[in-house]
Amino acid sequence: MSASQAILAAAEGGIISDGRTGANLALGVGVIGVGIGWLALARAAGRINAGNARTGALSAMAVGLVGTALAVLHLATSSGGPGTGNGLVGAIVAVPLGLVAMVLGRRALIRLHRTGRPAERGQDKRTLGSA
Repeated sequence: MSASQAILAAAEGGIISDGRTGANLALGVGVIGVGIGWLALARAAGRINAGNARTGALSAMAVGLVGTALAVLHLATSSGGPGTGNGLVGAIVAVPLGLVAMVLGRRALIRLHRTGRPAERGQDKRTLGSA
């Protein structure tokens, strides 16, 4: 089974069990992306001093994109309507979650750029250019 076939089967829910599995996977990825994006935004604002805000922001954007893609793929391959047990409503909810994760990651990057704060703790702008 190739990678594209495995992703398509996961979005359809065919690997594990019922049709809701793909939607649940997309929901989980979306929620994780929102959490990462929120933490990255908090790091960029200076409320949390742990980790790298830029890496967190880029991770949130990537995870949000994957969650949105899985949800859209599940929507495209699901049959029936809402209430039939195929996870259509879960996939519909997962699309905005992935988009919110991408927006939070982008806002964190903008905040880092606008404030001129270093992405990592301990970096100083005066010492970045000198070697």
